[in-house]
Amino acid sequence: MDVRVALFDVFGTVVDWRSGIASDARHWFAAHAPDRVDLDPFEFADRWRARYQPSMQPIRDGTRGFTALDVLHRENLVELLSELDLDADDEAVDALNAAWHALPPWPDSVAGLTAIRQLMPVAPLSNGNVSLLLNMARNAGLPWDTILGAQVVRAYKPTPESYLRTAELLDLEPGRCLMVAAHNDDLAAAQACGLRTAFVRRPLEHGPGGADPGPTGDWDIVVRDLVELGAVLAQTRRS
Repeated sequence: MDVRVALFDVFGTVVDWRSGIASDARHWFAAHAPDRVDLDPFEFADRWRARYQPSMQPIRDGTRGFTALDVLHRENLVELLSELDLDADDEAVDALNAAWHALPPWPDSVAGLTAIRQLMPVAPLSNGNVSLLLNMARNAGLPWDTILGAQVVRAYKPTPESYLRTAELLDLEPGRCLMVAAHNDDLAAAQACGLRTAFVRRPLEHGPGGADPGPTGDWDIVVRDLVELGAVLAQTRRS
């Protein structure tokens, strides 16, 4: 592979969204709903995340104008709090919504990205908006060369525009771009656009009892983590 840039899915691939959201939710419940012993922070994280893809679909199909993920996350959060009969003022809702800006990286992410960055530029190709990804990078120490993603190209994955416009911004043919993700659907969409693909296993994305689909496509690279991906790419360069 003669790839010139590595582009990364972020939620689930680079950062552990479930643990991060559950941790913030636990503290939020203690402050705003101390009597609600029935609330499970991990279940709350799962239910909030479950609204992620459906909330983007009207934008993908053109029935809603482009809207930043921070706004969609907040709309989804307000609906979820209402379902759970949790009352909160705007300031409290905003505080919990900001949890997405400070998600923890997987243990290998910073070292892996740092190693890959020695070989080529690294950047997120995420559905997150720019301020979210920038704040996350500073909180987690993610060494991006630039911030790319849905808000930059005005298109949400897995639409073809999200991948092709990103390659165009970088003045690269799609085949010179490596899409790195823990999600087969993301890689399938990128591959259909001509990008090269790397699957990273994240068996704990949905928790210890969650599904671990593993790689289901004919991806160019399959690795355990980002440190191994760095080693594979370095070996590819040497050969």
